[in-house]
Amino acid sequence: MPNQLLPPTATPPAINGNTPSVPTIAETTPREDSNSSPIKFVPLEPQSFAETGLAESDLQALILKLLLNRTTLSSRALSEQVQLPRPLVSEALERLRAELLISIKGSAGLEDYLYQLTEAGHDRARRLLKQCSYAGVAPVPLESYIDAMQKQSLQNSRLTFEDLQKTFQDLRLPPALISQLGQAINDGRGLFLYGPPGNGKTSVSELVVSAFGEFIWIPQAITIDGELVRLYDPRSHQAVEAEELQQIKYDRRWILIQRPTIVVGGELTMEQLDLQFNDLTGICEAPVQMRANCGALVIDDFGRQRMPTSELLNRMIVPMEKHHDYLNLSSGRQLAVPFDLLLVFSTNLEPSDLVDEAFLRRIPYKIEVSSPDEAEFASLFLELAAKQGCRCDEQAVAYLLETHYHQANRPLRYCHPRDLLRQIRNFCEFHARPLEVNQETVDVAVCNYFAGL
Repeated sequence: MPNQLLPPTATPPAINGNTPSVPTIAETTPREDSNSSPIKFVPLEPQSFAETGLAESDLQALILKLLLNRTTLSSRALSEQVQLPRPLVSEALERLRAELLISIKGSAGLEDYLYQLTEAGHDRARRLLKQCSYAGVAPVPLESYIDAMQKQSLQNSRLTFEDLQKTFQDLRLPPALISQLGQAINDGRGLFLYGPPGNGKTSVSELVVSAFGEFIWIPQAITIDGELVRLYDPRSHQAVEAEELQQIKYDRRWILIQRPTIVVGGELTMEQLDLQFNDLTGICEAPVQMRANCGALVIDDFGRQRMPTSELLNRMIVPMEKHHDYLNLSSGRQLAVPFDLLLVFSTNLEPSDLVDEAFLRRIPYKIEVSSPDEAEFASLFLELAAKQGCRCDEQAVAYLLETHYHQANRPLRYCHPRDLLRQIRNFCEFHARPLEVNQETVDVAVCNYFAGL
């Protein structure tokens, strides 16, 4: 059974004093081949205003601000802006007309009109804009977001050894390492990846969540007690298009993305782990862990952040164990949200050098990504050379190992074959030579790559 995102004693915050059941997510009929469709859940298009989960004032405020910015808009254009069905937008427009906040300026084609603000509407829109400048896709209520995260949780799937072996096939990971990673992923809490640099810790971290092979739905924005939280970030989330969506009437306030893997490094601050309220715009930005929900959050170069490692671990471990997090709204109210993600700490240092034993016990898996031995290095080098169409034999690899590793007392790294072959390709292409690994091209590649190392 999947873990609960919120424990039985912690109910999600109500909106306007109520906790409505908003039927926004539908489960599609499973197919015999679980990999035949990447879409398991679809947010259904609301058929009534009640199904949007919004207060009428939320949509009316968006319409007034859009008309203030654009002067005149048709109901069709407003529907496209807020991504709600036109009949629902038309209902809101009629209410605004009845309140003398908007008027009809003229025709906008068949069964449509151009709308504009009245003087009273201008005053109302300007006041609303000062409170919050957001004027775009309509938000969804927090309850709908929590429901979606539960239905799309990583905990709803279980990976096998074969799943991970396929995911990591290009990294050539040892079977024992794949086994450790699989156990940690299915445990669904957190793991330490540690070991020397250049052996693929970041690559492993970024790939783990792709083993689930699914896309997920997230809302572009969430409304919580009148405050707006912007969740979708094109820098963090990769939007996708699926042919089968053309046949589905889905709620267009939601966007289909690849399961996210968000990587943060030494730049991470404690402020980024809470809602960030902008006093000028009145908009809250979601923290990195909220944007990583149903995916992975990778804290790279752990131990090099600006805050003490114990402080960062203390902030992240409790949500990891409880599967929910508490964030602070600008009003001072504390908010419970899902913390449903794989938390990965990646470091070049020994975990015991970073934090004490008590902290380490609370992170259940500590996995070392070690360096290759000579046989693994040579095998990987020959395999990558063949894939790139680069002529290479065992003598050339033996020369590389003896001259530039043994004699130089240089450690082997999994990234070296890839990087050195790229240098060799660049040299051969620039000098219009056949693509070949030999003593000359190896020496050039090593000189370029290891200078100063």
